[in-house]
Amino acid sequence: MGGSNPASHFIMIPVRGSRVPVTPLPRWRTVRQYGRRPLRPLRENPLKVLVFQHVAAEHPGSFRDFMRAEGVIWDAVELDEGEAIPALEGYDALMVFGGPMDVWQEEEHPWLVAEKAAIRAWVATGKPYLGVCLGHQLLADALGGKVGLMPRPEAGVTDVSLTQAGQDSVFFTGLPPTFPTLQWHGAAVLKQPEGAKVLAHNDHCAIQALQVGERAFGIQYHVELTDDTVPEWGEITEYRCALEAITGPGGGALLVKAVEEKMPVFRKAAEQLYRNFRATW
Repeated sequence: MGGSNPASHFIMIPVRGSRVPVTPLPRWRTVRQYGRRPLRPLRENPLKVLVFQHVAAEHPGSFRDFMRAEGVIWDAVELDEGEAIPALEGYDALMVFGGPMDVWQEEEHPWLVAEKAAIRAWVATGKPYLGVCLGHQLLADALGGKVGLMPRPEAGVTDVSLTQAGQDSVFFTGLPPTFPTLQWHGAAVLKQPEGAKVLAHNDHCAIQALQVGERAFGIQYHVELTDDTVPEWGEITEYRCALEAITGPGGGALLVKAVEEKMPVFRKAAEQLYRNFRATW
């Protein structure tokens, strides 16, 4: 979710069933995780990722499998539960995921101030950043872009198309020019930060992905889905009510079915996107 729970328009656009080529991940030993050390260290200092979460159900999703496969360790900070942001030194990448709040709700969620400051400080180091949904909006807002409500919220399985900058970006290497995504947001990046590149768009949201510098990326949509993602989100009262306000009773089941049909494509796209992001570390 990306804030401003949509409540007036539900979009279910048929998508292409195109296959997304993915290079297999190396067969590394796995780790037990959240933030725990590898069972057997793969190197003296394993790669470490800092993860910002805004609701427990919005987490790295399928990216966890890819990180485990490479022996990458990640520390998840649940900001909405009052967990403090640790010192940024010592982390190799920062990932920021979705949530039901909006970037401008600093009075309701005071920790947003510290989070934005941490994002600015992180991006200034030039280290890799990946923001998904709210994390995409926070990247833009923290760096001087504009985030606001959409004229019509976007929810469901929809196509996203790459701009020329997106086709030229290492972040989208191996992905087709147009591919399916899960959308569930009522706010969007309306203006990118100065110097940022718009990498993807569709008819409903002009900035579906952006890049700041060489190694900071944001995506409005979701591909990090697991079989449990939509059912788990449906158990969150705010999410369920917002979805049913759009679709009426049974909308959750309709969305589950739509996502299930595209799950193989989502999985391949998520793996390719992770590998592309990982290549920037």
